[in-house]
Parts: sequence; C-alpha cells; structure tokens
Amino acid sequence: QVQLAESGGGSVQAGGSLRLSCAASGYTFGSRCMGWFRQAAGKEREGVAAISYGGGLTDYAASVKGRFTISRDNAKNTVYLQMNSLKAEDTAMYYCAAEGPLYCSGSGRLLPSDYAYWGQGTQVTVSS
Repeated sequence: QVQLAESGGGSVQAGGSLRLSCAASGYTFGSRCMGWFRQAAGKEREGVAAISYGGGLTDYAASVKGRFTISRDNAKNTVYLQMNSLKAEDTAMYYCAAEGPLYCSGSGRLLPSDYAYWGQGTQVTVSS
C-alpha cells in the first residue's frame, strides 16, 4: 500500500521560510516524476514543483520560481520542498504526489491529473 506522508507545514510570517518533507512508504521511487501541489481555499489544486528521479530535471510554477526548491533523497524515499521568501498568497494545503509522468517529460509534470498517488497534505499559512 502506497503511503505519502507530508510534514513541515505551519504558520510563518511573510518573508519567512519552511521546508516540507514527503516520506514515501510502500512505493519504490522509479523513473516517474514526483511533485508538490497546493490547493488554496476555494481554488483548484495547482502544480508547484516537480522533479525527476535523478533530480536533474526540475520544473516550477511561475509563481514560485526563484523562491522554492524541490529536491529528493532516493535512499530515504523522501522528497523535499524548500520554500523561501514566503508570501501570503502561498497559503494553501500542500500535497506530495507520486507516479507522475515517465522521466518527468512532457507538459504534464505540473498537472494533478497526471499523478497516481497522493498524500494527505500539510497546511502552510503565511501571514502578512
């Protein structure tokens, strides 16, 4: 049974930083994309960042590029999202997702519909 457990969320003031972690169990990292997504109240889930198995390919939503960094430790079956210079508009539930596009190729790596497994989410609240 695949389980993705997110942690690291919390409340922070604008300009602050948080590091999210996603630990996978029952799932072996392979050649497919891992991703972070978020969903703010009343809005659709959107892609934030994605990373290939080797970490050589990453992709970011325009709204977070330059502020967020996705990384992974395959030996620990864990994916991270370092979030710096946080803004109030970053407030959302953040989700980890696995089994994305093969080799993280194509335009689907930031599309929720292209991922098979999801965690329960961790809340990030940024106050201005």
